[in-house]
Amino acid sequence: MARDRSPIVKQSRREGYALHPKAHKIMVKRTTIPGEHGGGRQSKPSGYSLQLREKQKVRRLYGLLEKQFSNLMKEANRSSGQSGQVLLQLLERRLDNVVYRAGFATSRRGARQLTGHGHFLLNGKRVDIPSIRVNEGDEITVRTKSAGNEYFKQLAEVRAASIQGPLGWITSDAKKMTIKITGLPTREEAEPDINEQLIVEFYSR
Repeated sequence: MARDRSPIVKQSRREGYALHPKAHKIMVKRTTIPGEHGGGRQSKPSGYSLQLREKQKVRRLYGLLEKQFSNLMKEANRSSGQSGQVLLQLLERRLDNVVYRAGFATSRRGARQLTGHGHFLLNGKRVDIPSIRVNEGDEITVRTKSAGNEYFKQLAEVRAASIQGPLGWITSDAKKMTIKITGLPTREEAEPDINEQLIVEFYSR
């Protein structure tokens, strides 16, 4: 399974945005971009540079490779509705993101690992593909075999440590270890501080 293995804190510093919970504290102390000349004077970014950085930020935030992200953008362009908002909805509906959003993992990287190891059932069937897209009415449950793992025994503590707030399209139960998809994500329920129009403009060049 291909993935970006570069340090998430280094990625966060490059994008000027905390892509992982552990990046917050480090970025308070190290606000410059990584590299030998990262602390030097930075010139005013061009329009292209702003578009590129926004695309990279969102791609890395959701843990996608370039080809995966580009394909999602193409799909969003073919869909009805505003392309940028459709893109964010497609990203939010990924299985690994849903596991993270439901508070079953404290980061998307952690959720990707859990889903990739096949700890979940989607509508009763075992799945191990983090990019599977959920639909309204779907139910995600922890496998009976996995429920005995120490991680899932402490799921209440994991949820308490999660920074996720309530979402209108997801309901979850830590005791029953279930996640239900009750609708589709709205723009307001996607990640904050994203300018999706810059991404649309990047791919429209």
